[in-house]
Amino acid sequence: MSFSDKRPDPWAAVFAVASLLFPLAAALSMRWTGPWPIIAVLIALLLLRTVLPTKVPVPVEMTLCLLAVAVIELLVALIDAELAARLYPVFMNLTMLLAFGLTLLRPPSMIERFARIAEPDLDAHGVQYTRRVTWVWMGFFVLNGSVALWTALQGSLFLWGLYNGAVSYVFAGMLFAGEYIVRKIVRSRKEVS
Repeated sequence: MSFSDKRPDPWAAVFAVASLLFPLAAALSMRWTGPWPIIAVLIALLLLRTVLPTKVPVPVEMTLCLLAVAVIELLVALIDAELAARLYPVFMNLTMLLAFGLTLLRPPSMIERFARIAEPDLDAHGVQYTRRVTWVWMGFFVLNGSVALWTALQGSLFLWGLYNGAVSYVFAGMLFAGEYIVRKIVRSRKEVS
């Protein structure tokens, strides 16, 4: 049994759901609990995500970035805990941007890694395509992170929670769905030629 087989994928699902729900949960509970319990849970989740094995291991670039986010969250929280909680989506967009960018410098690209889970024998055309899609996602992280930063610094807690807990996920879903449609079109054209 390999390291990644020791625990089932429910851990990955728990972390994904926790990450998705964090902005909304933080916005709703910040007024009642204050920011420190939120920061503590957030840092604990980030640290657990880096050490608990799942069937699909976290790439080392992502692990290092998640550890960096945990440290930065703690440092910012020592100055302004509410700001630290609000900056979490910004830090995660920056983390994703860095992790995806590092894989362009040290291939395979992040999207190629994901693609090879379903299609291990990806051809050269697929490798080039996944590299371009990695660039597109990096652009998304820049734009999304910029809006998240604006909501953290200038927006109300409601606006911050709404954008980072709902709207940004709608945009990510639209990009994911759009890329899926483009991929199907590209594949069908390749099969015709």
